[in-house]
Amino acid sequence: MKNILVPTDFSAESHHAFEVAMQLAQHTGGSVTLLHVIEAPESGTANFSTFGGPVNGSELPNSNGGMDELFTIKLMEVTKQRMAGLKDEAERLAPGVAVHDTVEVSRIGDGILAAVEKHGIDLVVMGAQGHGAMEGFFVGSNTERMIRLAPCPVLTIKNAQAKFEVRSIVFPSDFTEEAATATDGLRRVVAAFPNATVHLLHIVSSSNSDTGQQHLQAFAERAGLSNIQIEMVRAASTTSGIEQYAQQINADLVVIPTHARSGLSRFFQTSIAETVATNALPPVLTYHLNA
Repeated sequence: MKNILVPTDFSAESHHAFEVAMQLAQHTGGSVTLLHVIEAPESGTANFSTFGGPVNGSELPNSNGGMDELFTIKLMEVTKQRMAGLKDEAERLAPGVAVHDTVEVSRIGDGILAAVEKHGIDLVVMGAQGHGAMEGFFVGSNTERMIRLAPCPVLTIKNAQAKFEVRSIVFPSDFTEEAATATDGLRRVVAAFPNATVHLLHIVSSSNSDTGQQHLQAFAERAGLSNIQIEMVRAASTTSGIEQYAQQINADLVVIPTHARSGLSRFFQTSIAETVATNALPPVLTYHLNA
């Protein structure tokens, strides 16, 4: 988690992500790349910036030809000025952390994925809002697409984090044999925050469960985890159980492995990770299971 990408539309949500990324880069000895995606007017969604909302408080014009090109050039200039302001702030937040900036003219998701590949990114930190009447399309959909498609972990930030300290990690799972493929990613997270307590969370939807305390303990031993707490929580749904438990213990981070491939346990379907990432209060880190 050293080469960090922060997509920004200069909103409050993306600024929360920027602040966390700076603290995380300082903690891990990493660097940060700031990305702004300018959607070309012909994309049909140019009225909205990277994660939902007009750029700089005004809508982009639906013009074409030379006017579109002139507008894009002007927007580039304004964007570079705002990027420079963020880099100045980064120097105050985390002196010594290398910060780069880049601008893509593309569709939002395509621009982020292109930047991940181009810059060798190993973590995307992005802001998000919960789902509302319009937010789900312009905000949640972009976060969800990154969770599904990004080849690296995605850390979703929804609220301001005055100090990003990870002392409690919630790792929800069904702890089946398939869950064993998630241990490599979990170990990397624990290595970054060695003093954190890992809460192994199993959500039980009924009084009957094939997964017991000993099963979870065996998972912890296979993963090489020592500072753990085992919790079995009954809830109406997996997502609501995760969200409620994370809020109950005031978790600093929720870690959820996922896989788009069919045939795996229902727990690892991307829909669960997407829902928790855009609704749970603490930051949520998602990563893909090994194939």
